[in-house]
Amino acid sequence: MSSAEYNALHILHVLSVLVMGATVFYAAAGAPETRKKALMWSGIAGVLALLAGVRMWQALYQFSGGWAVVKLVCWLGLSAFVGLAYKRREKARLWIGLTVVLAAVAVTMVYTRPF
Repeated sequence: MSSAEYNALHILHVLSVLVMGATVFYAAAGAPETRKKALMWSGIAGVLALLAGVRMWQALYQFSGGWAVVKLVCWLGLSAFVGLAYKRREKARLWIGLTVVLAAVAVTMVYTRPF
């Protein structure tokens, strides 16, 4: 993988995950009428984050490392939280807290690679 490809994928991955987190926060506070657009942007960002992350994992680590599986579980959770935040508004604080925790776990996994 060239450095240009790596940098582009890294930027795309990080921005996509930021958008996923932002849509959870927006879903917890936004009007119910915004559901369709928030779910659309969250889905697009989720697919982009997954594709960029898997490509970097494949090129740099040849699909080795259990830490990436933990990141995939975090991605799955973040992907689900927007829909849950709209459906169960009374638990908005929970979805926001879990979003922060999953993001922290994912960042920790990528920098420490414990397994």
